[in-house]
Amino acid sequence: MDVVNEVVSDNAETAKRPQFGQRFLVDQSKVFEHNAWDNVSWDEAQESEAERIVTENSQSKVEDDLKAKYENLAAKYWDEFYDTHENKFFKDRHWLFTEFPELKTDSSPEKDENKVVLEIGCGVGNTVFPILEINKNNVFVYCCDFSDKAVNLVKENADFDPSRCSPFVCDVTSESWNAPFSANSLDVVILIFTLSAIHPDKMPHVLNQIHKYLKPGGVVLFRDYGRYDMAQLRFKKGRCLNDNFYVRGDGTRVYFFSQDDIQRLFLESNFVEEANLVDRRLQVNRGKCLKMYRVWIQAKYRKQS
Repeated sequence: MDVVNEVVSDNAETAKRPQFGQRFLVDQSKVFEHNAWDNVSWDEAQESEAERIVTENSQSKVEDDLKAKYENLAAKYWDEFYDTHENKFFKDRHWLFTEFPELKTDSSPEKDENKVVLEIGCGVGNTVFPILEINKNNVFVYCCDFSDKAVNLVKENADFDPSRCSPFVCDVTSESWNAPFSANSLDVVILIFTLSAIHPDKMPHVLNQIHKYLKPGGVVLFRDYGRYDMAQLRFKKGRCLNDNFYVRGDGTRVYFFSQDDIQRLFLESNFVEEANLVDRRLQVNRGKCLKMYRVWIQAKYRKQS
């Protein structure tokens, strides 16, 4: 299933690497000597071929009644996902502290005020628990998910500490979040492979809500699927809902962003851009001599002070 592709970037090697890595493919004859290559450039031919594949696999759209079904039953499909996989699917995201050093706080004893963090789309806690582990003091994490099953799995984790973490169920596309925190109260909001699961028409509302709850000067840390990622190119005809928006076999959905998409969404919600980058990586299966091109968008946007 395509959602598994998020897992690949989380390994011991990634946890130690500089941002976006430092293993560069200079000699094409050595491509299968390592499992992954960083900052891979695409030539015009590769870009054109990816565009051709996406045009082809999006020609046949999902019927309107099924589109409505996937939208109305979105929580059900994610509950079924976590019923099936529980906490065994994704790996903990230790790489986050390389990509987003803001998540590792000053833990000096004289600093009394907690940094308040919200993760949207927390799943079973693969971001939450590494944050709590590396920050022994001065961080409180709120985390929410569409799936009641996922939130319960966070609470059932042996490392769950209600004095440092507050999980809650929330449909962030709804008009009101009924959040356990007030407006202008969050230092950091984490959006990691989450916005892509939301219908594109509802994304602006989600970002407006985030802006409402962030403190002035607070930051959004974003990483998600990029346009022409391997996962997008793998979709067959009949799985496309709308442009660059697809439904997987299990009923969960995924959107593939361009940098322009992200810039437009955040700027229209009155954020200030600090970073908007493409992370391209070539992963290889050395046994089968297969090349797999990954594309992610990574960004930081701040609420004006």
